[in-house]
Amino acid sequence: MNTTDIKSYMQSVGQEARAASRLVAKADTAAKNRALTAMADAIRRDEALLLAANAKDLDNARAKGLEASMIDRLTLSAKGVATMAEGLLQIAALADPVGEISGLNYRPSGIQVGKMRVPLGVIGIIYEARPNVTADAAGLCLKAGNAAILRGGSEAIHSNQAIAACVKEGLRVAGLPESAVQVIETTDRAAVGELITMKDYVDVIVPRGGKGLIERIANEARIPVIKHLDGVCHVYIDDQADFDKAIHIADNAKTQRYGTCNTMETLLIHVGIAQKILPALSKIYFDKNVELRGDAAARGIIPQIKEATEQDWYEEYLAPILSIRVVDGLDQAIDHITKYGSQHTDAIVTENYTRARRFLREVDSSSVMVNTTTRFADGFEYGLGAEIGISTDKIHARGPVGLEGLTSQKFIVLGDGQLRQ
Repeated sequence: MNTTDIKSYMQSVGQEARAASRLVAKADTAAKNRALTAMADAIRRDEALLLAANAKDLDNARAKGLEASMIDRLTLSAKGVATMAEGLLQIAALADPVGEISGLNYRPSGIQVGKMRVPLGVIGIIYEARPNVTADAAGLCLKAGNAAILRGGSEAIHSNQAIAACVKEGLRVAGLPESAVQVIETTDRAAVGELITMKDYVDVIVPRGGKGLIERIANEARIPVIKHLDGVCHVYIDDQADFDKAIHIADNAKTQRYGTCNTMETLLIHVGIAQKILPALSKIYFDKNVELRGDAAARGIIPQIKEATEQDWYEEYLAPILSIRVVDGLDQAIDHITKYGSQHTDAIVTENYTRARRFLREVDSSSVMVNTTTRFADGFEYGLGAEIGISTDKIHARGPVGLEGLTSQKFIVLGDGQLRQ
């Protein structure tokens, strides 16, 4: 497509999404759940077709020399197909947030004032590599009463279109418009530029991918964006921490999986416990081939630790690399997180209730934890079902964005003929 054709195509997609959003917004819960169940059935039935489509994408990715981590994210397995279907069924089982009324109170005038939860409208989602996002995003947007425009990465075009066929079948079975979920068919990057500026048709943009993608969207979008740029997550081990608990949490937060946004990237250790706990922890990390970079105090205890630079404290490694700093107490730990953190997820390990409460109150991140791993910062683990992403913004949605984050609230007023005096 040339530039004119892409603009015309995207305008058509936007118009159809806007029209579909009005129908989906008033669809009842039973219809949405029928669609989700039919999508899951189609995905399970078409497992072989989905894996064949994914094999094409993988062949192309290897031919282009894409890095191993990208190919890993791109790969669909039989288990992955089953998980996609199960995710849609889990979304169907969740309570429908649309129409929920809260805070209804009588005013002195006799009117009742409350809030009703309503869909956002049309949600544009831009993502890379992971084909399962096509199903997850479609399901979440639909259940929350929204239309969705999905633009996956060019490397997953065959997988995404195959999944989109299952999604459209589910919508058709339930009597909902197929245009309620549209997967962009062109791989031209100009389509993204159009999508993020179509303010007449799109209400919110959600980017899911690398920092470069998210920065581009945040800088160029003319539509509100739900996003997080970095996951510079911390665990602070207090001198009143339970030793075994701290060891297991610090290990899991870093090594359970390296390439996720809720993986710990900096470990802060109270000077009062550093001599005792750092040798045990460093052995675990070295045995798992994790590269350690530390401040002078940490290297004084474990000489094999490399010297950390100022940039290391800001770094989201997404790799088996960990920065370690020894701090003189809770205040310095919070100061460090405030300066270098990304307001994603931070945890304290301590048996001191007062310090735990201070950490919860004073650390300004979208998820703040006591005595557990940062790896729990996830929509599924929080009971939200699947998630559309994680937001470190402070307005509207914050933290893992599930169904409630894909809705808004409007004031409703109930009267019986009252007039303002």
